[in-house]
Amino acid sequence: MFVGRDRELKKLETLYERGEFEFVVFYGRRRVGKTTLMNEFLKDKKSAYYMAVEGTKAENLAGLSKSLLSIKGEGGALSSFPDFEVMLEYIDQLARSGERLVLAIDEFPYLAASYPAISSMLQSHIDHCWKDSRLFLILCGSSMSFMEEQVLGYKSPLYGRRTAQFKLHPFSYFEARQLLSGFKAEEQAVLYGVTGGIPEYLSRIHNDWSMDDNIKNLFFDESGRLFDEPGNLLKQELQDPSSYHSIITAIAGGASRLNEIATKTGLASSGCSAQIQSLITLGIIKKETPLTEGIKSRKTLYQLEDFMFLFWYRFVRPNLSGIGETIYDISVKPQLNHFMGYIFEEISKQYLYQPQIYITLPFPAGEFGRWWGNNPPKKCQEEIDIMVVQDSSALFGECKWRNAPIDMDVVHVLIERG
Repeated sequence: MFVGRDRELKKLETLYERGEFEFVVFYGRRRVGKTTLMNEFLKDKKSAYYMAVEGTKAENLAGLSKSLLSIKGEGGALSSFPDFEVMLEYIDQLARSGERLVLAIDEFPYLAASYPAISSMLQSHIDHCWKDSRLFLILCGSSMSFMEEQVLGYKSPLYGRRTAQFKLHPFSYFEARQLLSGFKAEEQAVLYGVTGGIPEYLSRIHNDWSMDDNIKNLFFDESGRLFDEPGNLLKQELQDPSSYHSIITAIAGGASRLNEIATKTGLASSGCSAQIQSLITLGIIKKETPLTEGIKSRKTLYQLEDFMFLFWYRFVRPNLSGIGETIYDISVKPQLNHFMGYIFEEISKQYLYQPQIYITLPFPAGEFGRWWGNNPPKKCQEEIDIMVVQDSSALFGECKWRNAPIDMDVVHVLIERG
């Protein structure tokens, strides 16, 4: 069942219907649904789809050749092109035919790693043949740094050629709910939080099981889908993930400033900062400053942006030696409400961006953020969970994950802080 991605799919269909050359770039973290979206778009279209492999030039040439030759059933005696240039010339012929054809290359970074010249060759064929054709080219990749720098970046041979780009993000809570119809709203929020809204993880949830049984099955069973998922992801993206594990563990445990993280991990601040930047690029960590201050603010905090990582490093990694259902019942479930406090702030922001809610706001709101700082009269730190400023207007919000009504004291505190 295909769920979500309505905006992206509609945009792709619009581009397809134009009948002109298109070069579309997809990227986003692993498991976020890029391949599923591509396959949904390719339905009922004349297309060649190839998922590149982490292998040799010859292996990728053979695989891509097979996909291209299958378009017209031309495998036969020619099972593979002798080299990439001959293959690209074949695509030239297909492009000149005037037919609408989609060529989708998934995990393009693997292809580029096996044959670095491919980007320059694609650029040459786009400029000299394809740009005046009806070819619809899609390049997709999970390595966000590669896609941003080597495909979209200004130093890339392909720079300026793309006609559209899609950075796919995890589902919002409101999108994730479509896959969680068998649960109460509170349970849906928890399951969204522990999976981080990643479509592939959400698809592993059984709607006829309890919330607790699903979490146990995913995280607290050695054969569970998410039992060692963060470790596997880091191994795919980083050469030596050991110190990165320590950094994420420190942040999941409450360290949010660079000096706190460096102290907890035993790493030098300079090295720690560089590794944090790598984790930001991967979408695992985010850097925050108070909404009213610039990116160079000395109040910078680091938080885990990927909620599944937050859950895993807070509750699974510390208990790996004694993992099992008992650990969940005794040590994890009693802390779920505390864990959900942070997740609920994000859900609340998503709620305000819902079209039917956004239009009711007192002024056009830009980016929602948080604010924190000192209250000199009270000599204490204060925080506003949700804040947006537009000229002389401001919107303040407080988020409480509680099973009880909120009284007017909360409103009075917000007024005072404003």
